[in-house]
Amino acid sequence: MHKIEVTENGPYLVTGGVPLLRVEIVTNAAGESVAWREIERLDAGETYMLCRCGASAIKPFCDGSHMSNGFDGTETAERGKFAEVAANIDGPGVRLQDARKFCAEARFCDRAGGLWNLVKECDDPALRALVVEEAQLCPSGRYVVCDGHTHEAVEPELEISIALIEDPFLEVSGPLWVRGGIAIQAADGTAYEVRNRVTLCRCGSSANKPFCDGGHIGAKFRDR
Repeated sequence: MHKIEVTENGPYLVTGGVPLLRVEIVTNAAGESVAWREIERLDAGETYMLCRCGASAIKPFCDGSHMSNGFDGTETAERGKFAEVAANIDGPGVRLQDARKFCAEARFCDRAGGLWNLVKECDDPALRALVVEEAQLCPSGRYVVCDGHTHEAVEPELEISIALIEDPFLEVSGPLWVRGGIAIQAADGTAYEVRNRVTLCRCGSSANKPFCDGGHIGAKFRDR
């Protein structure tokens, strides 16, 4: 079984042979996030521990730095389901679910005036396609596009994997992009909702641990 366990004030314990890779955000000439590019695949093995405090000298893996730097990894994220905390923005034939607290600041939603505005213009097939594209590119799952009538989510097919996000435009390293519905367990044993895509903090700065809140940008976090 693929699983991520959040350890108390320590790293993420990953079991089940989850593939580990590195990806980067691709931007256009205007600096807008438009796509993902895979950079490399790492040899991580069946079980491995990923740094959560941001201080390891062998990132992305843990080297025990959390034990000497006083890392406080207290989990502050709510344990409720996404649908319970997301706001609904309705447009022609489309519903956009938006849970702002999960935002990892990857900025795929900024193109063409903002995803939250574009959803109102989904009677235009081209804009509707752009709405779906922007929402599905969001790594954190902040945005989910649903059919406006059935409210069934329109989710991308993602490889079961963990991707280390790099953000060349801002010159920072981003969170862990957990893809394909991997189970995540809190340090107290509680299971978080299993979702197709979420982002976990790996810089130690998030105020919504274990999830990313974009704190890596202010912290100027670099993996390498």
